[in-house]
Amino acid sequence: MTTSDQTADILAFTPARPTLPEASGIVRRRYRTIWISDVHLGTRGCNADMLIDFLDHVDSEHMYLVGDMIDGWRLKKRFYWPPSHNDVVWRLMKRAKRGTRVTYIPGNHDEVFRQFAGLDFGGVKIRRKAIHTTADGRRLLVLHGDEFDAITLAHRWVAFVGDSAYTALMVVNQWLNVARRRLGMPYWSLSKHAKAKVKNAVAFISRFEEVVAHAAGSRGVDGVVCGHIHTAEIRQIGDIAYYNDGDWVEGCTALVEHFDGRMELLHWADEIAAREAASRAAAAAGTLAA
Repeated sequence: MTTSDQTADILAFTPARPTLPEASGIVRRRYRTIWISDVHLGTRGCNADMLIDFLDHVDSEHMYLVGDMIDGWRLKKRFYWPPSHNDVVWRLMKRAKRGTRVTYIPGNHDEVFRQFAGLDFGGVKIRRKAIHTTADGRRLLVLHGDEFDAITLAHRWVAFVGDSAYTALMVVNQWLNVARRRLGMPYWSLSKHAKAKVKNAVAFISRFEEVVAHAAGSRGVDGVVCGHIHTAEIRQIGDIAYYNDGDWVEGCTALVEHFDGRMELLHWADEIAAREAASRAAAAAGTLAA
């Protein structure tokens, strides 16, 4: 079975009910717009449980899926699709059915869906890129970002080799966090830490951001939203506002727009840690009061 067949089968079969029901009794935080990308469903490194928690706690009028939602590269080598990955797809499709305007912009790992650009699938618009107008009137170019990655474009085989090494690091990261959870410690990304410490990686990220911002400026917009490099960032580069929504493999982040047009990055591992700390504190206070 080809990658195209596998991914088409996954999206065609959206179960009537998720394995893990939506959380009840939660007052969801509302935003005007949410951007997420680089989820890499179909890989062991995907933090699907954390993304499910995020989707159960937030809502929005607009949602952009900014590429690499499904990892066709890994699915081509080995099929991996646990129930939690189906639950993510179910929640995204359900969100579109409830009236959220969902736009899906495929990336390089889910490039098989680029052939469907211009079509709608279950209420989800599939586009190569989009222009989003914020509440305060700014025009933002939204795209995945691999279009500006010289390694992906010029040396595709290097990208595949790098992907294999990255996958191995994700396995280590996964087991590290299993141990941390057993010790009562919060989520921590080994790969994100390593990337921040490697000089060449830092230089590549900075150069990528500048190239993307320059390209956006040449198109007459006020800013750009992308993913691809798994590095969440809000940065002003000249006249262009650069936004990267990060990923759900390493950082577990989302970019959100408030109803006044203000932009913010949500680091969901920190949100969960703060919520659990508050719950423990409340439980301890209740015990003392008793």
